[in-house]
Amino acid sequence: MKIIFFNPKVTIHAKIIPNSILQIAASIHGQHDYVIVDGNRESDPLEKIMDLFRDPSFGFFCCTVMPGPQLAQAIPISKMIREQYPHVTIIWGGYFASNQSHTVIRSGYVDYVINGPGDHAFPELLQALTARTSVATISNLVYRTGDTIYKTPKADLIDQDTLPDLPYDTLHSFYPMDGYLGKTFLGTRTIAYHSSIGCPFSCSFCGVVPIFETRWKGKSAERIYRDIRFLKETYGGNAITFHDNNFFVSEKRVVEFAERIMHDGMAWWGEGRIDTMDKYSDASLATLRRSGCRMIFFGAESGNDTLLRQMDKGGTQSGNKLRSFAARLREHDIIPEYSFVLGFPAATEDEVWKLIDQEIRFIREIKSINPSTEIIIYIYTPVPTEGSDLYNQALARGFQFPRHLDEWMKPEWLNFDLHRQYVTPWLTPAMIRHIHDFETVLNAQYPTISDLKLTAFQRTAMRWFSSWRYRFHRYAHPYELKFLQKYWLRYRRPEKEGF
Repeated sequence: MKIIFFNPKVTIHAKIIPNSILQIAASIHGQHDYVIVDGNRESDPLEKIMDLFRDPSFGFFCCTVMPGPQLAQAIPISKMIREQYPHVTIIWGGYFASNQSHTVIRSGYVDYVINGPGDHAFPELLQALTARTSVATISNLVYRTGDTIYKTPKADLIDQDTLPDLPYDTLHSFYPMDGYLGKTFLGTRTIAYHSSIGCPFSCSFCGVVPIFETRWKGKSAERIYRDIRFLKETYGGNAITFHDNNFFVSEKRVVEFAERIMHDGMAWWGEGRIDTMDKYSDASLATLRRSGCRMIFFGAESGNDTLLRQMDKGGTQSGNKLRSFAARLREHDIIPEYSFVLGFPAATEDEVWKLIDQEIRFIREIKSINPSTEIIIYIYTPVPTEGSDLYNQALARGFQFPRHLDEWMKPEWLNFDLHRQYVTPWLTPAMIRHIHDFETVLNAQYPTISDLKLTAFQRTAMRWFSSWRYRFHRYAHPYELKFLQKYWLRYRRPEKEGF
Protein backbone atom coordinates (compact mmCIF):
# COMPACT_ATOMS: atom_id res chain seq x y z
CA MET A 1 0.00 0.00 0.00
CA LYS A 2 1.17 3.51 -0.83
CA ILE A 3 1.82 6.17 1.80
CA ILE A 4 0.99 9.86 2.06
CA PHE A 5 3.40 11.83 4.25
CA PHE A 6 1.85 15.12 5.32
CA ASN A 7 3.67 18.11 6.78
CA PRO A 8 0.98 20.57 8.04
CA LYS A 9 1.41 24.29 7.63
CA VAL A 10 3.24 26.26 10.29
CA THR A 11 2.99 29.99 10.97
CA ILE A 12 6.66 30.73 10.44
CA HIS A 13 7.87 31.19 6.89
CA ALA A 14 7.43 28.19 4.62
CA LYS A 15 11.04 28.08 3.47
CA ILE A 16 12.06 25.30 5.83
CA ILE A 17 12.98 21.83 4.62
CA PRO A 18 10.51 19.35 6.24
CA ASN A 19 13.30 17.34 7.87
CA SER A 20 11.03 15.30 10.14
CA ILE A 21 9.04 13.97 7.17
CA LEU A 22 12.21 13.31 5.19
CA GLN A 23 13.71 11.42 8.13
CA ILE A 24 10.77 9.02 8.24
CA ALA A 25 10.61 8.76 4.46
CA ALA A 26 14.28 7.81 4.44
CA SER A 27 13.52 4.83 6.71
CA ILE A 28 11.32 3.21 4.04
CA HIS A 29 12.85 4.74 0.90
CA GLY A 30 13.06 2.17 -1.90
CA GLN A 31 10.77 -0.24 -0.04
CA HIS A 32 7.39 1.55 -0.23
CA ASP A 33 5.90 4.05 -2.65
CA TYR A 34 5.08 7.38 -1.03
CA VAL A 35 3.99 10.92 -1.77
CA ILE A 36 4.96 14.00 0.26
CA VAL A 37 2.36 16.72 0.75
CA ASP A 38 3.70 19.90 2.33
CA GLY A 39 1.01 22.16 3.77
CA ASN A 40 3.42 25.09 3.52
CA ARG A 41 3.63 24.69 -0.24
CA GLU A 42 -0.01 23.87 -1.05
CA SER A 43 -2.82 26.41 -1.30
CA ASP A 44 -5.30 23.64 -0.43
CA PRO A 45 -3.59 20.56 1.02
CA LEU A 46 -6.93 18.95 1.88
CA GLU A 47 -7.94 18.92 -1.78
CA LYS A 48 -4.55 17.48 -2.75
CA ILE A 49 -4.73 14.72 -0.14
CA MET A 50 -8.32 13.73 -0.83
CA ASP A 51 -7.57 13.62 -4.54
CA LEU A 52 -4.68 11.22 -3.87
CA PHE A 53 -6.92 8.93 -1.82
CA ARG A 54 -9.17 8.42 -4.84
CA ASP A 55 -6.44 5.99 -5.82
CA PRO A 56 -7.27 2.86 -3.74
CA SER A 57 -3.60 1.86 -3.59
CA PHE A 58 -3.01 4.56 -0.95
CA GLY A 59 -3.56 2.93 2.42
CA PHE A 60 -1.56 5.00 4.93
CA PHE A 61 -1.79 8.63 6.01
CA CYS A 62 1.21 9.70 8.08
CA CYS A 63 1.28 13.16 9.64
CA THR A 64 3.90 14.96 11.70
CA VAL A 65 2.32 17.33 14.23
CA MET A 66 3.91 20.06 16.29
CA PRO A 67 1.78 21.72 18.98
CA GLY A 68 -0.05 24.84 17.87
CA PRO A 69 -0.81 25.87 14.29
CA GLN A 70 -0.11 22.50 12.63
CA LEU A 71 -3.15 21.13 14.45
CA ALA A 72 -5.37 23.44 12.39
CA GLN A 73 -4.70 21.22 9.37
CA ALA A 74 -3.79 17.91 10.99
CA ILE A 75 -7.04 17.45 12.93
CA PRO A 76 -9.70 18.28 10.30
CA ILE A 77 -7.84 16.47 7.51
CA SER A 78 -7.38 13.33 9.63
CA LYS A 79 -11.06 13.42 10.60
CA MET A 80 -12.18 13.70 6.99
CA ILE A 81 -9.96 10.82 5.91
CA ARG A 82 -11.39 8.67 8.69
CA GLU A 83 -14.96 9.53 7.60
CA GLN A 84 -14.49 9.07 3.86
CA TYR A 85 -11.78 6.39 3.78
CA PRO A 86 -12.20 4.32 6.95
CA HIS A 87 -9.87 1.61 5.63
CA VAL A 88 -6.88 4.01 5.67
CA THR A 89 -4.48 3.64 8.59
CA ILE A 90 -3.70 7.02 10.16
CA ILE A 91 -0.37 7.45 11.94
CA TRP A 92 0.79 10.58 13.74
CA GLY A 93 4.25 11.54 14.94
CA GLY A 94 5.94 14.67 16.23
CA TYR A 95 6.08 16.53 19.53
CA PHE A 96 2.35 17.06 19.95
CA ALA A 97 1.48 13.46 19.13
CA SER A 98 4.10 12.17 21.58
CA ASN A 99 3.32 14.51 24.48
CA GLN A 100 -0.46 14.23 24.09
CA SER A 101 -0.53 10.62 22.84
CA HIS A 102 -3.47 9.40 24.94
CA THR A 103 -5.65 12.32 23.83
CA VAL A 104 -4.67 11.69 20.21
CA ILE A 105 -5.43 7.96 20.35
CA ARG A 106 -8.72 8.47 22.20
CA SER A 107 -9.93 10.74 19.38
CA GLY A 108 -10.84 7.71 17.29
CA TYR A 109 -9.35 9.05 14.08
CA VAL A 110 -5.68 8.33 14.74
CA ASP A 111 -4.70 4.66 14.84
CA TYR A 112 -1.05 4.84 15.95
CA VAL A 113 1.32 7.38 17.45
CA ILE A 114 5.05 7.12 16.88
CA ASN A 115 6.27 8.18 20.32
CA GLY A 116 9.62 9.80 19.61
CA PRO A 117 12.04 8.74 16.86
CA GLY A 118 10.45 6.61 14.16
CA ASP A 119 13.51 5.51 12.19
CA HIS A 120 12.98 1.89 13.25
CA ALA A 121 9.47 2.00 14.71
CA PHE A 122 7.81 3.25 11.53
CA PRO A 123 9.11 0.60 9.08
CA GLU A 124 8.50 -2.10 11.70
CA LEU A 125 4.92 -0.88 12.11
CA LEU A 126 4.35 -0.94 8.35
CA GLN A 127 5.74 -4.47 8.17
CA ALA A 128 3.51 -5.69 11.02
CA LEU A 129 0.38 -4.09 9.58
CA THR A 130 1.08 -5.45 6.12
CA ALA A 131 1.70 -8.95 7.48
CA ARG A 132 -1.15 -8.58 9.99
CA THR A 133 1.06 -9.52 12.92
CA SER A 134 1.21 -8.09 16.44
CA VAL A 135 2.62 -4.60 17.01
CA ALA A 136 3.10 -5.15 20.74
CA THR A 137 6.87 -5.68 20.51
CA ILE A 138 7.53 -2.53 18.49
CA SER A 139 9.19 0.21 20.56
CA ASN A 140 8.14 3.89 20.57
CA LEU A 141 4.51 3.12 19.81
CA VAL A 142 1.14 4.15 21.28
CA TYR A 143 -2.05 2.46 20.11
CA ARG A 144 -5.42 1.26 21.33
CA THR A 145 -7.06 -2.14 21.43
CA GLY A 146 -10.69 -1.87 22.51
CA ASP A 147 -10.80 0.58 25.39
CA THR A 148 -7.19 -0.02 26.45
CA ILE A 149 -4.35 2.26 25.35
CA TYR A 150 -0.93 0.66 25.12
CA LYS A 151 2.38 2.52 25.26
CA THR A 152 5.39 0.41 24.36
CA PRO A 153 8.88 1.00 25.86
CA LYS A 154 11.24 3.59 24.44
CA ALA A 155 14.06 2.30 22.24
CA ASP A 156 17.66 3.41 22.63
CA LEU A 157 18.60 6.34 20.45
CA ILE A 158 20.23 5.36 17.17
CA ASP A 159 23.75 6.26 16.09
CA GLN A 160 22.84 9.13 13.77
CA ASP A 161 25.69 8.43 11.36
CA THR A 162 24.18 5.02 10.56
CA LEU A 163 20.92 6.51 9.31
CA PRO A 164 20.32 6.76 5.56
CA ASP A 165 20.69 10.03 3.68
CA LEU A 166 17.55 12.13 3.48
CA PRO A 167 15.74 11.79 0.13
CA TYR A 168 16.15 15.40 -0.98
CA ASP A 169 15.84 14.35 -4.61
CA THR A 170 12.41 12.86 -3.94
CA LEU A 171 11.28 16.00 -2.12
CA HIS A 172 12.59 18.04 -5.05
CA SER A 173 10.41 15.99 -7.41
CA PHE A 174 7.32 17.11 -5.46
CA TYR A 175 8.39 20.64 -4.53
CA PRO A 176 11.39 22.40 -6.10
CA MET A 177 14.08 22.90 -3.49
CA ASP A 178 14.32 26.60 -4.36
CA GLY A 179 11.17 27.03 -2.27
CA TYR A 180 12.99 25.72 0.81
CA LEU A 181 16.09 27.90 0.63
CA GLY A 182 14.93 31.24 1.93
CA LYS A 183 16.52 34.65 2.26
CA THR A 184 17.48 35.42 5.86
CA PHE A 185 19.92 37.74 7.55
CA LEU A 186 22.40 34.85 7.30
CA GLY A 187 22.25 34.43 3.51
CA THR A 188 20.13 34.47 0.38
CA ARG A 189 19.57 30.68 0.27
CA THR A 190 19.43 29.43 3.84
CA ILE A 191 19.42 25.69 4.59
CA ALA A 192 17.42 24.31 7.53
CA TYR A 193 19.23 21.27 8.93
CA HIS A 194 18.97 18.86 11.90
CA SER A 195 22.23 17.34 13.09
CA SER A 196 21.04 15.68 16.32
CA ILE A 197 18.02 14.52 18.28
CA GLY A 198 17.09 15.01 21.89
CA CYS A 199 18.84 16.96 24.63
CA PRO A 200 20.81 15.72 27.68
CA PHE A 201 19.13 18.20 30.04
CA SER A 202 15.86 18.05 31.97
CA CYS A 203 14.35 21.54 31.88
CA SER A 204 10.91 21.04 33.41
CA PHE A 205 9.07 23.38 31.00
CA CYS A 206 10.48 21.82 27.79
CA GLY A 207 8.42 19.52 25.55
CA VAL A 208 11.57 17.64 24.49
CA VAL A 209 12.20 16.19 27.95
CA PRO A 210 9.20 13.79 28.19
CA ILE A 211 10.05 12.36 24.77
CA PHE A 212 13.81 11.91 24.92
CA GLU A 213 14.22 11.62 28.70
CA THR A 214 17.56 13.51 28.85
CA ARG A 215 19.08 11.53 25.97
CA TRP A 216 20.96 13.01 23.02
CA LYS A 217 22.59 11.67 19.86
CA GLY A 218 24.32 13.72 17.19
CA LYS A 219 25.81 13.17 13.79
CA SER A 220 29.57 13.45 13.51
CA ALA A 221 31.12 16.68 12.28
CA GLU A 222 32.25 14.83 9.16
CA ARG A 223 28.69 13.66 8.37
CA ILE A 224 27.22 17.12 8.99
CA TYR A 225 29.77 18.76 6.72
CA ARG A 226 29.20 16.16 3.99
CA ASP A 227 25.45 16.84 4.05
CA ILE A 228 25.89 20.61 4.04
CA ARG A 229 28.35 20.43 1.13
CA PHE A 230 25.82 18.34 -0.79
CA LEU A 231 23.06 20.92 -0.22
CA LYS A 232 25.42 23.72 -1.16
CA GLU A 233 26.71 22.12 -4.35
CA THR A 234 23.40 20.58 -5.48
CA TYR A 235 20.88 23.28 -4.56
CA GLY A 236 22.98 26.39 -3.98
CA GLY A 237 22.57 26.74 -0.20
CA ASN A 238 24.79 29.49 1.20
CA ALA A 239 23.81 29.72 4.89
CA ILE A 240 22.62 27.33 7.60
CA THR A 241 20.16 27.30 10.48
CA PHE A 242 20.65 24.28 12.73
CA HIS A 243 17.27 23.37 14.18
CA ASP A 244 18.60 20.91 16.75
CA ASN A 245 17.16 21.18 20.23
CA ASN A 246 20.74 21.64 21.37
CA PHE A 247 23.38 21.85 18.64
CA PHE A 248 26.24 22.74 20.98
CA VAL A 249 26.21 19.75 23.37
CA SER A 250 29.71 18.63 22.33
CA GLU A 251 32.42 21.29 22.06
CA LYS A 252 34.70 18.86 20.19
CA ARG A 253 32.03 18.09 17.55
CA VAL A 254 31.07 21.73 17.02
CA VAL A 255 34.64 22.96 16.74
CA GLU A 256 35.51 20.20 14.28
CA PHE A 257 32.51 21.17 12.15
CA ALA A 258 33.52 24.84 12.34
CA GLU A 259 37.02 24.00 11.17
CA ARG A 260 35.65 21.95 8.26
CA ILE A 261 33.31 24.69 7.04
CA MET A 262 35.74 27.53 7.75
CA HIS A 263 36.46 28.35 4.11
CA ASP A 264 33.01 27.71 2.61
CA GLY A 265 31.75 31.22 3.24
CA MET A 266 28.51 30.10 4.94
CA ALA A 267 27.06 32.02 7.88
CA TRP A 268 25.23 29.85 10.40
CA TRP A 269 23.03 29.82 13.51
CA GLY A 270 22.14 27.20 16.12
CA GLU A 271 20.57 26.64 19.54
CA GLY A 272 22.54 25.97 22.72
CA ARG A 273 22.67 26.29 26.49
CA ILE A 274 24.46 29.11 28.25
CA ASP A 275 25.95 26.93 31.00
CA THR A 276 27.29 24.50 28.38
CA MET A 277 28.79 27.08 26.06
CA ASP A 278 30.29 29.13 28.86
CA LYS A 279 32.62 26.15 29.35
CA TYR A 280 33.89 26.51 25.77
CA SER A 281 37.39 27.92 25.57
CA ASP A 282 37.96 31.37 24.08
CA ALA A 283 39.83 29.63 21.25
CA SER A 284 36.73 27.53 20.47
CA LEU A 285 34.43 30.56 20.45
CA ALA A 286 36.85 32.40 18.17
CA THR A 287 36.87 29.40 15.81
CA LEU A 288 33.06 29.39 15.69
CA ARG A 289 32.98 33.06 14.76
CA ARG A 290 35.63 32.71 12.06
CA SER A 291 33.71 29.77 10.59
CA GLY A 292 30.61 31.94 10.09
CA CYS A 293 28.64 31.52 13.33
CA ARG A 294 26.83 34.85 13.62
CA MET A 295 24.15 34.23 16.23
CA ILE A 296 23.28 31.56 18.82
CA PHE A 297 19.87 31.08 20.39
CA PHE A 298 19.81 30.42 24.14
CA GLY A 299 16.96 29.60 26.46
CA ALA A 300 17.90 32.17 29.08
CA GLU A 301 14.37 31.75 30.55
CA SER A 302 14.82 33.91 33.65
CA GLY A 303 17.20 36.01 35.66
CA ASN A 304 15.58 34.72 38.86
CA ASP A 305 17.73 31.98 40.39
CA THR A 306 14.82 30.49 42.32
CA LEU A 307 12.78 30.12 39.15
CA LEU A 308 15.77 28.63 37.34
CA ARG A 309 16.02 25.96 40.03
CA GLN A 310 12.30 25.22 39.65
CA MET A 311 12.91 24.77 35.92
CA ASP A 312 15.77 22.37 36.66
CA LYS A 313 18.18 24.92 35.22
CA GLY A 314 19.52 26.05 38.56
CA GLY A 315 22.98 25.22 39.86
CA THR A 316 24.74 25.58 36.51
CA GLN A 317 22.73 28.53 35.13
CA SER A 318 22.08 31.72 37.05
CA GLY A 319 21.30 35.35 36.56
CA ASN A 320 24.97 36.21 37.00
CA LYS A 321 25.99 33.67 34.36
CA LEU A 322 23.47 35.14 31.91
CA ARG A 323 25.03 38.55 32.48
CA SER A 324 28.66 37.45 32.16
CA PHE A 325 28.03 35.26 29.12
CA ALA A 326 26.27 38.06 27.24
CA ALA A 327 29.37 40.17 27.85
CA ARG A 328 31.67 37.33 26.78
CA LEU A 329 29.90 36.79 23.46
CA ARG A 330 30.13 40.52 22.80
CA GLU A 331 33.91 40.15 22.91
CA HIS A 332 33.73 37.36 20.33
CA ASP A 333 31.31 39.23 18.02
CA ILE A 334 28.69 36.47 18.26
CA ILE A 335 25.14 37.74 18.77
CA PRO A 336 23.40 36.04 21.71
CA GLU A 337 19.69 35.48 21.18
CA TYR A 338 18.20 35.18 24.68
CA SER A 339 14.66 33.91 25.09
CA PHE A 340 12.82 34.72 28.31
CA VAL A 341 9.67 33.12 29.68
CA LEU A 342 7.34 35.42 31.62
CA GLY A 343 4.16 34.60 33.48
CA PHE A 344 5.18 31.72 35.74
CA PRO A 345 2.68 30.59 38.38
CA ALA A 346 2.86 31.97 41.89
CA ALA A 347 0.77 31.78 45.03
CA THR A 348 -0.92 35.18 44.59
CA GLU A 349 -1.64 37.66 41.82
CA ASP A 350 0.72 40.19 43.41
CA GLU A 351 3.54 37.65 43.31
CA VAL A 352 2.91 36.93 39.63
CA TRP A 353 3.12 40.67 38.91
CA LYS A 354 6.32 40.89 40.92
CA LEU A 355 7.95 38.08 38.92
CA ILE A 356 6.96 39.72 35.62
CA ASP A 357 8.41 43.09 36.63
CA GLN A 358 11.61 41.45 37.88
CA GLU A 359 12.13 39.81 34.49
CA ILE A 360 11.52 43.07 32.63
CA ARG A 361 14.17 44.80 34.73
CA PHE A 362 16.57 41.94 34.14
CA ILE A 363 16.02 42.02 30.36
CA ARG A 364 16.85 45.73 30.38
CA GLU A 365 20.02 44.95 32.32
CA ILE A 366 21.09 42.36 29.71
CA LYS A 367 20.56 44.95 26.96
CA SER A 368 22.76 47.41 28.84
CA ILE A 369 25.53 44.80 29.10
CA ASN A 370 25.33 43.73 25.46
CA PRO A 371 22.99 45.89 23.36
CA SER A 372 23.26 43.51 20.39
CA THR A 373 21.58 40.73 22.39
CA GLU A 374 18.38 39.70 20.62
CA ILE A 375 15.53 39.29 23.12
CA ILE A 376 12.70 36.84 22.52
CA ILE A 377 9.78 36.90 24.98
CA TYR A 378 7.37 34.04 25.54
CA ILE A 379 4.46 33.44 27.89
CA TYR A 380 4.86 30.40 30.12
CA THR A 381 2.88 27.35 29.02
CA PRO A 382 3.00 24.13 31.06
CA VAL A 383 4.44 20.88 29.74
CA PRO A 384 3.09 17.51 30.98
CA THR A 385 6.30 16.49 32.78
CA GLU A 386 5.66 14.14 35.69
CA GLY A 387 7.26 15.25 38.93
CA SER A 388 7.95 18.77 37.67
CA ASP A 389 7.56 21.41 40.38
CA LEU A 390 6.32 23.94 37.83
CA TYR A 391 3.80 21.55 36.31
CA ASN A 392 2.51 20.61 39.77
CA GLN A 393 2.10 24.31 40.58
CA ALA A 394 0.18 24.80 37.36
CA LEU A 395 -2.15 21.92 38.19
CA ALA A 396 -2.63 23.26 41.70
CA ARG A 397 -3.68 26.63 40.25
CA GLY A 398 -6.36 24.96 38.13
CA PHE A 399 -4.59 24.44 34.79
CA GLN A 400 -5.45 21.42 32.68
CA PHE A 401 -4.88 20.38 29.10
CA PRO A 402 -7.83 19.63 26.80
CA ARG A 403 -9.13 16.11 27.29
CA HIS A 404 -10.45 15.76 23.75
CA LEU A 405 -8.45 16.33 20.60
CA ASP A 406 -11.16 18.52 19.05
CA GLU A 407 -10.73 21.01 21.90
CA TRP A 408 -7.24 21.76 20.57
CA MET A 409 -8.95 23.42 17.59
CA LYS A 410 -10.08 26.31 19.77
CA PRO A 411 -8.08 29.50 18.99
CA GLU A 412 -6.56 29.73 22.46
CA TRP A 413 -5.14 26.20 22.16
CA LEU A 414 -4.02 26.54 18.55
CA ASN A 415 -1.93 29.49 19.78
CA PHE A 416 -0.88 27.71 22.96
CA ASP A 417 2.56 26.56 21.85
CA LEU A 418 3.41 29.89 20.27
CA HIS A 419 3.74 31.09 23.89
CA ARG A 420 2.11 34.36 22.91
CA GLN A 421 -1.30 34.14 24.61
CA TYR A 422 -2.49 32.72 27.87
CA VAL A 423 -4.81 29.93 28.87
CA THR A 424 -3.42 29.66 32.38
CA PRO A 425 -5.64 30.65 35.32
CA TRP A 426 -3.03 32.72 37.20
CA LEU A 427 -2.49 35.21 34.35
CA THR A 428 -4.85 38.11 33.72
CA PRO A 429 -5.43 40.14 30.53
CA ALA A 430 -3.72 43.09 32.21
CA MET A 431 -0.58 41.02 32.76
CA ILE A 432 -0.48 39.88 29.14
CA ARG A 433 -0.98 43.47 27.92
CA HIS A 434 1.86 44.65 30.16
CA ILE A 435 4.24 42.00 28.81
CA HIS A 436 3.34 42.69 25.19
CA ASP A 437 3.48 46.48 25.69
CA PHE A 438 7.00 46.18 27.12
CA GLU A 439 7.93 43.95 24.21
CA THR A 440 6.64 46.55 21.73
CA VAL A 441 8.75 49.29 23.32
CA LEU A 442 11.81 47.03 23.55
CA ASN A 443 11.56 46.00 19.89
CA ALA A 444 11.25 49.64 18.84
CA GLN A 445 14.25 50.69 20.89
CA TYR A 446 16.31 47.69 19.71
CA PRO A 447 14.99 46.52 16.31
CA THR A 448 15.94 42.93 15.46
CA ILE A 449 18.88 42.39 13.14
CA SER A 450 16.92 39.63 11.39
CA ASP A 451 14.46 42.06 9.73
CA LEU A 452 16.22 42.65 6.41
CA LYS A 453 13.72 45.15 5.03
CA LEU A 454 14.23 47.77 7.76
CA THR A 455 16.25 50.74 6.51
CA ALA A 456 18.67 52.71 8.64
CA PHE A 457 16.18 55.59 8.64
CA GLN A 458 13.35 53.35 9.85
CA ARG A 459 15.50 51.92 12.64
CA THR A 460 16.47 55.43 13.73
CA ALA A 461 12.84 56.58 13.63
CA MET A 462 11.69 53.68 15.79
CA ARG A 463 14.40 54.37 18.34
CA TRP A 464 13.49 58.05 18.41
CA PHE A 465 9.76 57.42 18.92
CA SER A 466 10.40 54.84 21.66
CA SER A 467 13.29 56.52 23.48
CA TRP A 468 11.23 58.41 26.07
CA ARG A 469 9.14 55.34 26.85
CA TYR A 470 12.18 53.12 27.29
CA ARG A 471 14.10 55.70 29.33
CA PHE A 472 11.26 56.36 31.76
CA HIS A 473 9.82 52.80 31.84
CA ARG A 474 6.54 53.93 30.29
CA TYR A 475 5.25 50.88 28.46
CA ALA A 476 1.47 51.18 28.70
CA HIS A 477 -0.59 51.70 25.51
CA PRO A 478 2.26 52.20 22.98
CA TYR A 479 -0.23 52.74 20.16
CA GLU A 480 2.12 54.93 18.14
CA LEU A 481 4.80 52.21 18.14
CA LYS A 482 2.33 49.47 17.26
CA PHE A 483 1.11 51.58 14.36
CA LEU A 484 4.67 52.10 13.12
CA GLN A 485 5.55 48.43 13.44
CA LYS A 486 2.40 47.09 11.85
CA TYR A 487 1.61 49.53 9.04
CA TRP A 488 4.78 51.46 8.23
CA LEU A 489 7.52 48.95 8.95
CA ARG A 490 5.69 45.61 8.71
CA TYR A 491 8.02 44.69 11.55
CA ARG A 492 9.20 41.11 11.61
CA ARG A 493 8.62 39.16 14.83
CA PRO A 494 11.37 36.54 15.25
CA GLU A 495 9.47 34.79 18.05
CA LYS A 496 6.58 34.13 15.62
CA GLU A 497 8.23 34.08 12.20
CA GLY A 498 11.74 32.73 12.74
CA PHE A 499 14.24 34.47 10.50
